[in-house]
Amino acid sequence: MNNTQRFSNRVEDYVKYRPHYPAAVVTWLQERFGFLSGTIADVGSGTGILTKLFLDAGYTVYAVEPNEPMLSKAITLLKDYPGFTAVPGTAENTTLPNGSVDAVMAGQAYHWFDPEKSRTEFTRILKPHGLVALVWNERRTETEFEKEYEVLINQRGKDYTEVKHRNIDVDDIAAFFAPAAMELKIFNNHQVFDFESLKGRLLSSSYMPLDGEPGHHDMLAELKRLFDKYQQAGTITITYDTKLYAGRW
Repeated sequence: MNNTQRFSNRVEDYVKYRPHYPAAVVTWLQERFGFLSGTIADVGSGTGILTKLFLDAGYTVYAVEPNEPMLSKAITLLKDYPGFTAVPGTAENTTLPNGSVDAVMAGQAYHWFDPEKSRTEFTRILKPHGLVALVWNERRTETEFEKEYEVLINQRGKDYTEVKHRNIDVDDIAAFFAPAAMELKIFNNHQVFDFESLKGRLLSSSYMPLDGEPGHHDMLAELKRLFDKYQQAGTITITYDTKLYAGRW
């Protein structure tokens, strides 16, 4: 599958059920790097989850996204922000001018990029001593539900083991930043689901079978079994480590 098109048929579930990022991400970048204002390229911006976080904090953001349905949804959601601009483009070819942004960021997206080509492109569009920040919400597998949920995804996901962002480790990211220094900051994050929203969260992932695809109904039956087994007062909580990798180039 062309990675830029992986989420075309999952936009609504992505918007409704994907985790957002803690506001502390913005605060930490401000305090640690003095990034109090400026222009950001949010590369692989999808429906604009990370874009919105920084628009709300008063930044100007170019949302760079190759997937037309996802970018269209971001436009619908964010068009009223004066600092928002939608840009059809990729990490390897953002189409932005040389030296045009103070920061390049990517939320839940770097694992889809070509590291060498995207590094060249980030360097081209950044102003001198610009900020780079890569962020992921990484699901924890600590509770019994979280452990069994991970087993379900491994068993039912079409290509989960090949594409999951855990395949990118801290050494890979340090190499991407090199010779610049890279810092890692981890924040607590979580979501609370009833069964319908838990189903939407599962189906927002590009590797899970949709209705009409092999294994879809068996997957949902297993998910319902897990929910019924572990729910408390009709809800399940999924916890995350929000991992932020940042540095100036």
